[in-house]
Amino acid sequence: MKTYFRLLSFAKPIGRYAVPYILFTLISVVFGTLNLALVAPLLTTLFDKEAKVNPEPPTSSFNVIDNLNYYAAKFNSTIGLEKTLLWVCGVIILSVLISNIFRYLSEKTMENLRIHTLLNLRKSVFNNVMNLDLAYFNNERKGDIMSKVSSDVQTVQFSVTGTLQVIFKEPLTLITYLVMLFMISYKLTLFSMLVIPLAGWLISKIVKRLKQQATESHETYGNMISYLDEALSGIRIIKAFNAAPYIKERFNNENKQYSRIIRSMAKRIQLASPVSEFMGVLMVAGIVYYGGTLIAGGSKELEPAAFIAYIAIFSQIMRPAKAISQSFSNIHSGIAAGERVLNLIDTKPSIVNAPDAKPIKDFKDRIEFRDVTFGYGERTILDHVSFSIPKGKSVALVGPSGGGKSTLMDLIPRFIEPWSGEVRIDGHDIKEYTLESVRDLMGIVNQDTILFNDTIFNNIAFGNLAATQEEVEAAARIANAHEFIIGTENGYQTRIGDRGVKLSGGQRQRICIARAVLRNPPLMLLDEATSALDTESEKMVQDALNNLMKNRTSVIIAHRLSTIQSADLIIVLEQGRIVETGTHIELLAQNGLYRKLIEMQTFSGS
Repeated sequence: MKTYFRLLSFAKPIGRYAVPYILFTLISVVFGTLNLALVAPLLTTLFDKEAKVNPEPPTSSFNVIDNLNYYAAKFNSTIGLEKTLLWVCGVIILSVLISNIFRYLSEKTMENLRIHTLLNLRKSVFNNVMNLDLAYFNNERKGDIMSKVSSDVQTVQFSVTGTLQVIFKEPLTLITYLVMLFMISYKLTLFSMLVIPLAGWLISKIVKRLKQQATESHETYGNMISYLDEALSGIRIIKAFNAAPYIKERFNNENKQYSRIIRSMAKRIQLASPVSEFMGVLMVAGIVYYGGTLIAGGSKELEPAAFIAYIAIFSQIMRPAKAISQSFSNIHSGIAAGERVLNLIDTKPSIVNAPDAKPIKDFKDRIEFRDVTFGYGERTILDHVSFSIPKGKSVALVGPSGGGKSTLMDLIPRFIEPWSGEVRIDGHDIKEYTLESVRDLMGIVNQDTILFNDTIFNNIAFGNLAATQEEVEAAARIANAHEFIIGTENGYQTRIGDRGVKLSGGQRQRICIARAVLRNPPLMLLDEATSALDTESEKMVQDALNNLMKNRTSVIIAHRLSTIQSADLIIVLEQGRIVETGTHIELLAQNGLYRKLIEMQTFSGS
């Protein structure tokens, strides 16, 4: 129930919807039941032409059937059969109209509540996902996260908003029907109630496993979405390695498993309907027999017309009973999905602003690493690293693969936190500043170009919505991108496709550089920004990077060491430790690891 009430909180302010829903539903149910009750006076008027009105009205004003029969007979004796029929039919039409108008209003209100709940829930989930650390996404399947944000949230939405039906509409309908049935014949109603619990027990047994199956279906669906995402992202590699049969088989196996679970769930849900229908017919048959014996025996308690109205009302009683059972089943499924969604909402980022963190506008002196150690699990990646980056200087990080270069760079924007030691800006621990203001100081260009299926303009202006056309074009010129952009079909308004698939590697990289230029940050972080490019593209991108780094502090990781020879400081990392520092000339003179790396690249021709 704790999970359920937390999910219900996303419907707040629920009173805004619950109060009108209850009012509209109450009117709809009362008049909907009255429609069936009006069958009795209609039949009495039609077939009992000799009916005489009692001199006194019924003693109880709550006995609806007796009152309706009394006034029908009174009208019949006063204004005649035809006019009485006209009045009775008019009342039925008016009752049906009122019932359906308010049923529409109640369903409309419920739909507004569903949409409101979905909006709040999906917003909360997505906002929290965006706040999580990068490390979280390294350990989770993207498809599983997508499944929670899409299908699970949808399931929760219907289960939460179905609450009002479970606790109000269907029970109210059921109770109203029962009250009406008791008014007509308490003996028949007591007899029929012997069978209703049996029907409810059978339906509950059928849907018992739905919660467990809902969990299994979520896991399988998440796997399918992950496989789909991987297949679409890696389609070039899949085709290059003729791996399509393997990818198809993997996806299809998961698809078959998902279909099996859904089929089993559907079978249980669908079985509830014929079982309830059979039980309903069984009860109606029993009631027809028992009620018929009462009438045949001359019982004064039950008139033929009232008996027909009784059957008409009773035939509808299994619908709310079935709806209640189904709603509880949906709530069980919703709670299972809700637990997964709430787990995602409750996952908190480990890197957050300190309570007293303040914004930083700029750094004036240097960035320092003081005895920094970091790793994953039991594996140490950086081991007591210390150095500083003076403002306005370019610092290059080089070394063998796995030496800790990218990890070291990730510490600067606080994508990760050191196990021990400090990263400091102008003598202050970086944790003293807000995350947002620290990252505002930086422009980042990675080896993997991250572009969006949007226009070239919007990709360059990403994160800077106030950018003008002139500012975007100026940034593109610095990035050596303007010429190729104006040569595209629609210039800066050309859509570049998913992840920039319509552009070449060099063009994508220059768009990313233009994006960083437009931000105009004082600090640039360049992680293997040219390693995946051909020689011609690399030259153009390198020229763009040189333009970008002018008058800025830069931290550079480069696969091709020839591109960082002009750096003010080169730091050589090996197995998480700094083994050499100096300029290109100084490091060559040391005849150490840096010189070996240079000679290896020279020998290999890279």
